[in-house]
Amino acid sequence: MADFLNTFVNDLKSNLSGFVAVAVTEVKTGMSYVSNTLDPSFDPELASAYNLEVVKAKLNAIRALKLNEKIDDILITLNSQIHIINLAENGEYFVYLAVDSSKANLGMARATLRKYTADIASKL
Repeated sequence: MADFLNTFVNDLKSNLSGFVAVAVTEVKTGMSYVSNTLDPSFDPELASAYNLEVVKAKLNAIRALKLNEKIDDILITLNSQIHIINLAENGEYFVYLAVDSSKANLGMARATLRKYTADIASKL
């Protein structure tokens, strides 16, 4: 599993324009399986822990509203960054990705994340 996750991180860093940070986090425990950043002042595990609360709040809202829906991804746009939280189909983990909004292509980032999230699901 670790080799696959490390390959995933290295592929993102190498191939995704504007990459800032990534973390793969378990929803139940909040534990990160892997994390990495190009910015030493950016802690992707801490960011992921806070974003777990966002995921849990949205899941609670979906239940409270009795929606028959699943979260695909959650998009948070900041002044200079875009944060994407992509929840696995089984709801057991999410991939948190931060990119530089001036360099990243949002469509490519989301598509890449969906592909990897599906791949990770078959390996975790």
